Amino acid sequence: LQPMKPLKATATTSQPVLTLQQIETIFYKIQDIYEIHKEFYDSLCPKVQQWDSNVTMGHLFQKLASQLGVYKAFVDNYKIALETAEKCSQSNYQFQKISEELKVKGPKDSKESHTSVTMEALLYKPIDRVTRSTLVLHDLLKHTPADHPDYPLLQDALRISQNFLSSINEDIDPRRTAVTTPKGETRQLVKDGFLVELSEGSRKLRHVFLFTDVLLCAKLKKTAVGKHQQYDCKWYVPLADLVFPSPEESEHCPQVHVIPDHELEDMKMKISAIKSEVQKEKANKGQSRAIERLKKKMFENEFWLLLNSPAIPFRIHNRNGKSYLFLLSSDYERSEWREAIQRLQKKDLQAFVLSSVELQVLTGSCFKLRTVHNIPVTSNKDDDESPGLYGFLHVIVHSAKGFKQSANLYCTLEVDSFGYFVSKAKTRVFRDTTEPQWNEEFEIELEGSQSLRILCYEKCYDKTKLNKDNNEIVDKIMGKGQIQLDPQAVQTKNWHMDVIEMNGIKVEFSMKFTSRDMSLKRTPSKKQTGVFGVKISVVTKRERSKVPYIVRQCIEEVEKRGIEEVGIYRISGVATDIQALKAVFDANNKDILVMLSDMDINAIAGTLKLYFRELPEPLLTDRLYPAFMEGIALSDPAAKENCMMHLLRSLPDPNLITFLFLLEHLKRVAEKEPINKMSLHNLATVFGPTLLRPSEGESKVHLTLASDIWSHDVMAQVQVLLYYLQHPPISFSELKRNTLYFSTDV
Repeated sequence: LQPMKPLKATATTSQPVLTLQQIETIFYKIQDIYEIHKEFYDSLCPKVQQWDSNVTMGHLFQKLASQLGVYKAFVDNYKIALETAEKCSQSNYQFQKISEELKVKGPKDSKESHTSVTMEALLYKPIDRVTRSTLVLHDLLKHTPADHPDYPLLQDALRISQNFLSSINEDIDPRRTAVTTPKGETRQLVKDGFLVELSEGSRKLRHVFLFTDVLLCAKLKKTAVGKHQQYDCKWYVPLADLVFPSPEESEHCPQVHVIPDHELEDMKMKISAIKSEVQKEKANKGQSRAIERLKKKMFENEFWLLLNSPAIPFRIHNRNGKSYLFLLSSDYERSEWREAIQRLQKKDLQAFVLSSVELQVLTGSCFKLRTVHNIPVTSNKDDDESPGLYGFLHVIVHSAKGFKQSANLYCTLEVDSFGYFVSKAKTRVFRDTTEPQWNEEFEIELEGSQSLRILCYEKCYDKTKLNKDNNEIVDKIMGKGQIQLDPQAVQTKNWHMDVIEMNGIKVEFSMKFTSRDMSLKRTPSKKQTGVFGVKISVVTKRERSKVPYIVRQCIEEVEKRGIEEVGIYRISGVATDIQALKAVFDANNKDILVMLSDMDINAIAGTLKLYFRELPEPLLTDRLYPAFMEGIALSDPAAKENCMMHLLRSLPDPNLITFLFLLEHLKRVAEKEPINKMSLHNLATVFGPTLLRPSEGESKVHLTLASDIWSHDVMAQVQVLLYYLQHPPISFSELKRNTLYFSTDV
């Protein structure tokens, strides 16, 4: 109760350490258990103080035993309490510090009036208490004559207690009864989860269990319905023999086959489309068979994505020979596994070999012990679980402090989409400082996201460590932390400032969220000067140009020094830089060229995208949008070709010339795909919606299923642009010459 009080007191303040619900879960039934013991103690105490041979107290023990039901409730909740405490201390540095040593009162009259224990040990105390009470009853009976009136009462109390104990020993944390380590300590499960292993050249989903002294890699066996599920051990490494090979040593490791981005993107689109079908079926009270079929298909697709998207290598080596390779999608998770193993390795560990029986028992205990029950895909979520956020999260990473010595520092941001975490943004490196001031803004697309993670790295410039495998992250993580994206808190128009604390480092950031339907609005500029939000025909006429100056300048700069930049057009530029460029172009400032040559290339790419996104009507026009949608859906290649070319001819000249100019540029960018990793498909995904998405008046967005309609439309928009990107070169004069042969309406 002692540690619970201050936590409860802060729960209702503006800066709670834990929420009331978390406190309720962790300290479940503690007050009731306390009351039972207090009543027992208060009745027993006077009897012991005024002792004579006629005192009876069997009824007190009998009553205590009869109240063990309250313990049953505590025991049933014990696992959840432990998991909650564990989760809270992972995400909350303050609570982690508190729960590592909790101050509690020592027994009365003992020398230690205060002792400190860990949260886990404290939560085990009540269970321990039942065992100890049973032993006390046992001893008490030995010293009670059989004809004493208390004897049958104590016997009854002992019977109840023993039955209770044997019933909970099955339920209670089987970790306590897991196999013992060579040194005779109990082997406890510390962490488990699903990881992708690269085994014999193919990707396999494994359930990995980290025990006190061993890492065990297992897979769930296929079993007949109704049979008890079992794990099958693939391999294990005693922690005493486990080492992490450095990048140099892992040169001879198998090369990771990375799935091209566009295949992953295609799969995400497919999943979104199936999701909207499921929604439609549900809305139309569709047949459950049809819904089940769709859900099965969705699970297969999500499983494929889960298996194929991770690319960050996590290597494990056994000193006695074999090496193993896992692939993760999040460096945050990789470092959590690494840190958990390294913490355990600080203890004095012994090497060992498990006999087949021991291995069987240990693998058998995995099923009961596991804390992660479901593969992390969204189709495993219940309907009532929060679907997460869909839309755009704007994050400004301000600064960080708390570093002991100066270093080259940067941050990355990860969010969960489709059930697993991926890195979405990265700040620039701030050189040689203890107080980096990044002040960079990022726009991150959320696909059902519930958490944001921030990792802070020290950049490694040591040539020997930089390794050939481009997904190997050799930079050192200085700190990491995560926060829940609470839909209520985030969905305000205003910026919301926050601090994440990690290993003594504080990172300041702000965020705001725009839901999908809000972020899709094109708003025409009120003023007709400037270029952003102004009709393209107005701008080209004013400039006496065929292609707006801003488009020519940005493209020229990207071709000059950005064409080999990894993720060009996909990686967001710093928002403040983009706003600065926007202002300069709008004011037609004479310093434009100087500014362009100094500016980060991603900001220039971002300015070009912003220009097209803010056009009052899309480059390919509102009028033709329905026709583009129909044209791309045609199945006959000749009819499609005719229609798609005719649609280009129907565009106003400035729109057509600018579109063809951009098209040739994007093709040149895609030629460098081996270096910049931007395929035609990636570029179509980035630019399709920007060039085609209708403006507000045209699209009557039904807000209910905005995200589903959205995903279907976006797929079509991407396909339209991809069609033109994959088409042999199209010239303006050729198109216009052919106009003569066509009637105006096809």
